[in-house]
Amino acid sequence: MASKSLKGKIGVTTENIFPVIKEFLYSDHEIFIRELVANAVDATQKLKTLASNGDFKGELGDLKVQVELDEKSKTLKIIDNGIGMTSDEVDKYINQIAFSSAGEFLEKYKDQMASIIGHFGLGFYSAFMVAKKVTIETLSWQEGAEAVKWVCDGSPEYTMTSCKKDDRGTVITLQLDDDSEEYAAKGRISQLLDKYCKFMPVPVIFGKKTEWKDGKQVDTDEDNVINSISPIWTKTPSELKDEDYLNFYKSLYPMEEDPQFWIHLNVDYPFTLTGVLYFPKIKERMAIDKNKIQLYCNQMFVTDHVDNIVPDFLTLLHGVIDSPDIPLNVSRSYLQSDTNVKKISTYITKKVADRLEEIFKEQRAQFEEKWDNIKLFIEYGMLSDEKFSERAMNFALFKNTDGKYFSFEDYRKCIETEQTDKDGKVIYLYATDTEAQYSKIAAAKALGYDVLLMDCELDSHYVNMLEQKIEKSGFARVDSAPVSDLIVKAEKVKPELSEDDKKAMDELFKSVLPEGNEYMIEAENLGEEAAPVMITQSEFMRRWREMSAMGGGMNFYGSMPEAYEVKVNMENPLVAKIWGDRENTSELLRQVVDLALLGSGLLKGKALADFIARSEKLLK
Repeated sequence: MASKSLKGKIGVTTENIFPVIKEFLYSDHEIFIRELVANAVDATQKLKTLASNGDFKGELGDLKVQVELDEKSKTLKIIDNGIGMTSDEVDKYINQIAFSSAGEFLEKYKDQMASIIGHFGLGFYSAFMVAKKVTIETLSWQEGAEAVKWVCDGSPEYTMTSCKKDDRGTVITLQLDDDSEEYAAKGRISQLLDKYCKFMPVPVIFGKKTEWKDGKQVDTDEDNVINSISPIWTKTPSELKDEDYLNFYKSLYPMEEDPQFWIHLNVDYPFTLTGVLYFPKIKERMAIDKNKIQLYCNQMFVTDHVDNIVPDFLTLLHGVIDSPDIPLNVSRSYLQSDTNVKKISTYITKKVADRLEEIFKEQRAQFEEKWDNIKLFIEYGMLSDEKFSERAMNFALFKNTDGKYFSFEDYRKCIETEQTDKDGKVIYLYATDTEAQYSKIAAAKALGYDVLLMDCELDSHYVNMLEQKIEKSGFARVDSAPVSDLIVKAEKVKPELSEDDKKAMDELFKSVLPEGNEYMIEAENLGEEAAPVMITQSEFMRRWREMSAMGGGMNFYGSMPEAYEVKVNMENPLVAKIWGDRENTSELLRQVVDLALLGSGLLKGKALADFIARSEKLLK
């Protein structure tokens, strides 16, 4: 067909195909390099398959893909020595857009290979996003084939002629557009090859390696191979050592600390998926990097936005997932939602849970050492994924204020004797700041109680969830009520006050409390030794406000003023004195209330300075 010069129009349904390709089909113009190198890799892999199948009996030679850039003439070449094309194939696969040679080839040889990257036959046309002229020179592997030259300037018109080419394979030459000059820079092409092609399964060469000589970098005779053709996720765990996993992590994230541990993914039914996921060290719990999982398709980089593939909490992990079974649109830049994706998501979640439970059971000491760093991840997973939550109940830990770790089951056994209330509910006490809540923690311990440390940003949501999951349980922050009221063992006798007395007490104490908050004044019998006044924020209101601040959908609570419970201990002698002579004890009242405000952290600024001055005066 190509023995004579041929002109024609590309077989598309509209003459506006090139503007569509340039503006809409591909979200990032830079991926043209990925598509063209991927096509060259495909051509090489196809030749290997033909050889192993016995269809090709010639010499394979040194199979590779070369990328050559001429910065002066602004031309870029992608060269392979794969299967090449006949004139009929050029006509079918280039002139008639969307007939994918890869798809047809894969169907024929699907039992022998699974590494054909292209699926749509449109990858080649991404060249026109950056080039004003594209030339193909190709010679098929088939015996007696003639070399073919195809030229197109970005319009639907092309020319196809015979040409002189002695070696098998294809050369794609791009004459770069004026507005795409950035791709005529060696540094930019190096960057893109490193991003998209560094794990492709055929050697990709870009120029020569350099060395420092006579005060400058000079080329050597050694080819600069930019990719590793056998990354660790293509191997089995038995082939690898810890050092291999750590080195690979460093190659992906050179500025990161070593990961805590990793999970090697490898499944071939009912879908194909390989990869390695790492648990990173989290420096600041709320400054977490997402989008650190890279998605590959047969070792070709696709995206680092994997939100639709893995549950949201797993996007906190780092690493690589490679699967030819994740459906992509024609630009391969966005994932489509289908049943395979859902199965893959479920599988990854299960593998993560399996690995965590394995470490919990077999390396308990190491698991406890890592707990503070992975706690946020576990809590996030339990709050956002029900299946993961069910599994995590078996390996999640509690940590108490003494720094000891417990499984959920062990901790309940440890506290249920002392911390069961009058209704048979086991009350889990917790602190969020061991220094600020030191006195409350000490008071709780003095009563024989244990106190958990719950200092994670998600804990308001987390304890709410645990109350639903742990049968007959309740959670109370250690400063949410007087210690004696945290776990109510028996009904308490409240002081009997008339409605007028209640109103008078309400007015009396609110007159010296800071404005801007809501206060609920309650008379209590707490014993002569207990503090005269205690100010706490109710567990319910504080928890819902914190959940609101974290975006828990409780904005109603977040917009309300702060609300506090003021417990007035009627059995304390100071309160008895104030209440008995309320007209003449205003100074004592203010001092007692300020002392309670100080203990609850509400005495600040000028009020705190006034309190100190009054205290000094009283001491004199």
